[in-house]
Amino acid sequence: MLQNIGVPGLILILVLALIIFGPSKLPEIGRAFGNTLKEFKKATRDLVNNEEEQKPTKEKVVLSAVDGSDVQKQA
Repeated sequence: MLQNIGVPGLILILVLALIIFGPSKLPEIGRAFGNTLKEFKKATRDLVNNEEEQKPTKEKVVLSAVDGSDVQKQA
């Protein structure tokens, strides 16, 4: 979606934002947007890390198949 905007489109968006919100509000809006993106990235990173921790690895599955032990046992 953002691939087709280009430099002239970004300049137009910035000029419109400056006209609508004014120069005093733009830093606040930018800061809030940056904090929102940071929180979103942190949340997605945490979700991905939690999913990787919950998946049983091949080593655990092979160990349980060979020993007949529980899948949660680690080597």
